[in-house]
Amino acid sequence: MALYKDIIETVRMIEKENLDIRTTTMGISLLDCIDSDQHKCQTKIYDKITHSAEHLVEEADRMAAETGVPIVNKRISVTPIALIAGATDASDYAPFAQTMDQAANEVGVNYIGGFSALVPKGATPGDQILIQSIPEALAATEHVCASVNLGSTKSGINMDCVKQMGHIVKKCAELTKDNDSIGASKLVVFCNAVEDNPFMAGAFHGVGQPDKVLHVGVSGPGVVKVALEKNQNATMDELAEIIKKTAFKITRAGQLVGTTVADRLGIPFGILDLSLAPTPAIGDSVARIIEEMGIEHCGGPGTTAALAMLNDAVKKGGIMASTSVGGLSGAFIPVSEDEGMIDAARNGHITIEKLEAMTCVCSVGLDMIAIPGDTPDDTISAIIADEAAIGMVNNKTTACRLIPAIGKTVGDEVTYGGLFGSAPIMPVNLSDASVFVNRGGKIPAPIHSFKN
Repeated sequence: MALYKDIIETVRMIEKENLDIRTTTMGISLLDCIDSDQHKCQTKIYDKITHSAEHLVEEADRMAAETGVPIVNKRISVTPIALIAGATDASDYAPFAQTMDQAANEVGVNYIGGFSALVPKGATPGDQILIQSIPEALAATEHVCASVNLGSTKSGINMDCVKQMGHIVKKCAELTKDNDSIGASKLVVFCNAVEDNPFMAGAFHGVGQPDKVLHVGVSGPGVVKVALEKNQNATMDELAEIIKKTAFKITRAGQLVGTTVADRLGIPFGILDLSLAPTPAIGDSVARIIEEMGIEHCGGPGTTAALAMLNDAVKKGGIMASTSVGGLSGAFIPVSEDEGMIDAARNGHITIEKLEAMTCVCSVGLDMIAIPGDTPDDTISAIIADEAAIGMVNNKTTACRLIPAIGKTVGDEVTYGGLFGSAPIMPVNLSDASVFVNRGGKIPAPIHSFKN
């Protein structure tokens, strides 16, 4: 009888409450593809990806059909390309991105991440070439995602790279201005990036990972919201317990899917990322969970406290359900991808400054935020620095995915469709940050980073 009830409950979560496996992401090491000859290196990369992920989509679809649990995305992450292409004498790494894109298209995945550079203490020549290649790479490809990790709690913040990334973000937007500057939506700037993140656009396959591995990202904001709706008079600690139990159930579903698909592919199962990743669909919103707790509009007083409790309860519930919880695991607040956030931004209930405060207590950071296309590069850099500082001091992953919508201003919107959704252009504080940004150098690691 208990098993029957569990099955019925899971079916209800899928049909009525938007429970899904957001992604199955295969991590693939490209270290054995290193070659001093650029063309040989690109051929090795293509062959390694297409051979390794040949059956990824097939097995994920098979699992979805057998269990009835939707698997929305099938993705690939690879070793940061700066580490691989750096062995060649190439002066432009955009062709490597095109190779990744061709491989992704061949195996049928939605996205491939890893056009990345890791520069928290400084950049190698290969890192610099990759960073400069990002705008052209993202403009010329469909499936490729890029990321740059420019800070960490142990290393501090690379302010030379912070300055550079303001320009790179803007150029990504300019080269794709005819499509609402979508190029910038596929670039993430990190502090404390993790090696096993299954979510795009920031996924890359860390050098400490196996040759091949399968990670799973589970999502269920709608499930959590419905659980709270049934407990209108609960105290905050009672709500936390409800969220923990709900997260436990969601995680168990993801664990089953991940381990089974990995076994069928003949590769290790890596981590299960239990992140409440919203979508533009009604009933699949993190913002609406916060409002269900008693905040009139997401972004109002109490929002940060509610989000802190939600994030913590999700982590606790997930860890009880699986020994493989990893990645980011918490609550995402991407504006364009969350129906409730979109509504709050349109009506002026939430600002970039409030979103920044919220990133202190949730997963990742300022995500999928559209800003005026004429926002100065230095202002973008300063926002990146602020977000990186939150991650560095709090020993957590933070990131920026900002979209300067070229030719648009406050009151306009960008529209991408699908999971990327749409977003109103949000106002930015235009106080001059150029002197600060142009100082360069490094913000030293905080005192509490020294733990040896």
